[in-house]
Amino acid sequence: MKDITVKPDITIRQAMKKLSEYGKKCLVIIDQTRTLLGTLSDGDLRKAILGGADMAESIHNVYQGNPIFLVSGKFRIEEAKKLFIKNMFDLIPIVDEQNKLINILHWETILNNGKKKQKEKLKVPVVIMAGGKGARLEPFTKVLPKPLVPVHDKPIIEHIIERFTDIGCSDFYLTVNYKGKILKAYFEELQPEYDVAFVDENEPLGTAGSLQYLIDKFDKPFFVTNCDIIIKADYESLYKFHQKGEYDITLVASDKEYIIPYGACVLNGDGHLSHINEKPKYDFLINTGLYVLNPEVLKIIPKNKYYHITHLIKDLKNSGKKVGVFPVDDADWIDIGQWAEYQKAIDKF
Repeated sequence: MKDITVKPDITIRQAMKKLSEYGKKCLVIIDQTRTLLGTLSDGDLRKAILGGADMAESIHNVYQGNPIFLVSGKFRIEEAKKLFIKNMFDLIPIVDEQNKLINILHWETILNNGKKKQKEKLKVPVVIMAGGKGARLEPFTKVLPKPLVPVHDKPIIEHIIERFTDIGCSDFYLTVNYKGKILKAYFEELQPEYDVAFVDENEPLGTAGSLQYLIDKFDKPFFVTNCDIIIKADYESLYKFHQKGEYDITLVASDKEYIIPYGACVLNGDGHLSHINEKPKYDFLINTGLYVLNPEVLKIIPKNKYYHITHLIKDLKNSGKKVGVFPVDDADWIDIGQWAEYQKAIDKF
């Protein structure tokens, strides 16, 4: 229980890291006396962040203060099963007569004999943008295409694909240009159980230009990912977030905290020093390079033109389309596109 019970004074950032660390989707909020105060889901956190909440704020105004719970000795297992199924809960707190938390029921324990909740098989197409030169990973990429740079016993691209095959995806489209023949040969030799189709760029077209070749290929929203990132977020939740929000494109954004290791001078209106802000902290949501796109947005992409995903997002917004943002914890984003991050990725795996 200690892994998922927290006090109400922790910050939004700390709550996100707690969920990421233990791979859970919900926390239970208690006070110093273990009195049940509420529950906090990953959806509650996303709503708060997208509503403009500061990551350094406490979760006091974010968690659900009227949770569904059961009283020890006063419920039957069948009653608990009905609550889980009706509400699709991951957990239900159990309290005593004084509302003190004494146990937590989990979906896998009550309904699945200790096995994790079965995720819906999405069977969604995945496009991997694999045509770049990977200049930041030289000299490796002088020899290999960036997707084949190894992380332990297999290349980056296999780690990426595994994240999708785990949720039922089996149709992959790889846009290729730089050392594309080597990449094709690798998959020919690998003979994977999933399907891989290659989309050839005759010349570099940026991070979105080659998507034009996939117009009319899909009949439902699909994933697009860079070939040098691994996102450990819940892809099923991401896909449902995109659909529920009726977005045209959804980007996954990682929380990043930057600390300036100096005293920042703040001036007043007369150009004089107002005060010194010692080692200020700044929060940003950083675009990770993982997206969900509706098929219709591909028609906006110009033909045979160098065109980035940022251009697509801008053009969509200018035409009145909806762009969603799905926040994830910094620890859930592994960027292998540069040497410093590559070394961190090796340590994380």
